[in-house]
Amino acid sequence: MEDEGRALVPRRKPISSYLSSPSLAASESVIELNSFTSCFKWMCVDQSSLWRAGLSWSVFFLFTVVVPLASHFLLQCSSCDANHQRPYHVPVQISLSVFAAISFFCLSRWSHKYGIRKFLFLDKLCDSSENVRRGYSEQLQKSVRLWSWFVIPCFAVETAYKLWWFISGSTSIPYYGNLYVSDVVACTLELFSWLYRTAIFTLVCILYRLICYLHILRLEDFAQVFQKETEVVSILKEHLRFRRTLRIISHRFRSFLLLSLVLVTASQFIFVLMITRTGADANIFKAGELSLCSVSLLTGLFICLRSATKVTHKAQSITGLAAKWHICATINSFDENDGETPTIQVASTHVFPVDAEWESDEEEGDGDDDLNNAKIMPIYTHTISFHKRQALVTYLEHNKAGITVYGFMLDRTYLHTIFGIEFALFLWLLNKTIGIS
Repeated sequence: MEDEGRALVPRRKPISSYLSSPSLAASESVIELNSFTSCFKWMCVDQSSLWRAGLSWSVFFLFTVVVPLASHFLLQCSSCDANHQRPYHVPVQISLSVFAAISFFCLSRWSHKYGIRKFLFLDKLCDSSENVRRGYSEQLQKSVRLWSWFVIPCFAVETAYKLWWFISGSTSIPYYGNLYVSDVVACTLELFSWLYRTAIFTLVCILYRLICYLHILRLEDFAQVFQKETEVVSILKEHLRFRRTLRIISHRFRSFLLLSLVLVTASQFIFVLMITRTGADANIFKAGELSLCSVSLLTGLFICLRSATKVTHKAQSITGLAAKWHICATINSFDENDGETPTIQVASTHVFPVDAEWESDEEEGDGDDDLNNAKIMPIYTHTISFHKRQALVTYLEHNKAGITVYGFMLDRTYLHTIFGIEFALFLWLLNKTIGIS
């Protein structure tokens, strides 16, 4: 490979070398990570050489432009019965092609500018703890399965619909040359086109989720500094590094997230307007692809939004953790100076008694993305003064980190609003197409 740093799938130095540690099973890790990188090759987005780049762009142009256009103009079935006519074929094909184009252009740009190691922050794992490396390695393996679990069932549904459409309407659907050969070729090309466009959009969403999960692991590891003796300067430097990294992620993905949000919402509005217009006849045979397209686009969008909000909430939980650490240290310092409690130089495991109302083994919460809990923290009161702790808490309160899109913080407030709008449109669409309300 001519330029390893800019190749989407590096060949000289595998990804597993950045996750290797004495405690990891090297052989299993290499196999799983190789299966992860093979996704890029099978999706033809590997542009590590000139001929691979040519193949990548050729496959993209074939399945995103040529096949949808040929399907629309060459397979028009004006003489078909009502169930075999495709009045919603055009908006479905346009939506899938637009999102595939956005995803492909983003992947191409990222591969040439960063490379997979830098893009996935694999080159930064040498500074992380062993728990972070192990967790990230497991998440790389899980990402491949998650991608397959979503794409394969949707592809099975699309395959069943296409087979029904071609088999039951074979006498009315236009064909060229031999009837059976024409239908088999047309059906295969349409299925591969649908699979390519859906899979490449989902792949970008899974990559974004993977990057967010890495920084969730790093934030959880960073939260442990409040459990041991440390200095304010080291905490401040680490937090500044996290804020800079989250700004980098926000900058890389901001165009993709904004375009996905706007275009998914616009497509849902258009779909709903089309099936609710006067005289529209929508059922599962005519508008089944419409519902499947909506499922694919909305799932990818919410994977990205949920990952972003989890990182944002996790980063902002650091403020609450620091505030609890500060107040526990302050209370403990006053207790030691009032003459009733002897002064000691070791950590105090409890500042004051913790009863059953504070914590319970049976009620642990959802464990989603909050770093804080009801347990009193061990305090090292003699390492950091009150003013330094107060300055740190004030800084964290006024400099909250998180994922942003052009300055707007993606937190749970935005997620709930977007989810309400998109889910309402989606349920309306399903009610008009397959009768689910």
